[in-house]
Parts: sequence; C-alpha cells; structure tokens
Amino acid sequence: MTHRPRVTEDGVSAETAKALRAAMLRLFSGKPQRTDGRLTKENLWREAQVSRATMNRAQPILAEWDARIAEHGKTTAGETRRDAEISRLRKKLADKTQQCTLLETRLHAAATAIAALHHHNEALRAELAARTGSVVPLVIPRPGPPST
Repeated sequence: MTHRPRVTEDGVSAETAKALRAAMLRLFSGKPQRTDGRLTKENLWREAQVSRATMNRAQPILAEWDARIAEHGKTTAGETRRDAEISRLRKKLADKTQQCTLLETRLHAAATAIAALHHHNEALRAELAARTGSVVPLVIPRPGPPST
C-alpha cells in the first residue's frame, strides 16, 4: 500500500502548498531561485518545483496569486525599479538633447556672425588698400636696448 499525502483545504498536500506559497513570496519579492522572476503562473509552478497540474489543483493559492496580481499588477519590484530608472534616464537624455540643440543653434549663429565679420573685415582691408596702395600695420615699434 502506497502512502498518499493528505490533501489540505488548499487542494494539495501541505508540502506542496508550502512550496507554492514560498515560490509566490520569492517571485513577489523579486528573489526567484529557479526562474527569470516574471510574475506568471508558469514561473509559479516552476519556482515551486511542482507540475502545472498540481498547481492548478491548488485553487485557494491561485486565488491568492490572482488577487495579488489584480491589486499590484504583474510588475515585480525589480521591474518597477528598472522602469523608474529607464524613465529617469530618458528624461535626462531629453534634457541633454534639448541642451545640445540649443548650443548647436548658438554655435551656428556665432559661426555666421564670425563669417560676416570676416567678410566685412576683408572688404574694409580691400577698400583701405585701394585708397593707400597698401595696408600699413598699426604696430608701434618698441624701443630696444640702447646700442653701444
């Protein structure tokens, strides 16, 4: 005669109910041991190391699972932190992109002004050269050391 474990009010043995609840706790706390941590029923039975059929017999435990998912969603604590970090980094990237665009606009404006000043300066030099024949630099010679 084989020994069959006693079925509890959870629809499964006490050992299986304990394994399923421990797996739920690990998944909900973001500390899976045997799965990728996503909050799916497939991960629940794999994490608990029971069969899908065994998990499906544990209707009260599945009702707890469904209630937790309905209340908190399928996002784990780790996924929530990751999503918050992604949002923060996206905002920072958008701010930096906006800042770069502004600086690029200023750079183009400065380059245009410098080019205009350069052309204006060249025109003035040409005009001065036409009037005097040559451009004389405005350098004042410095007195050197006395000659001996």
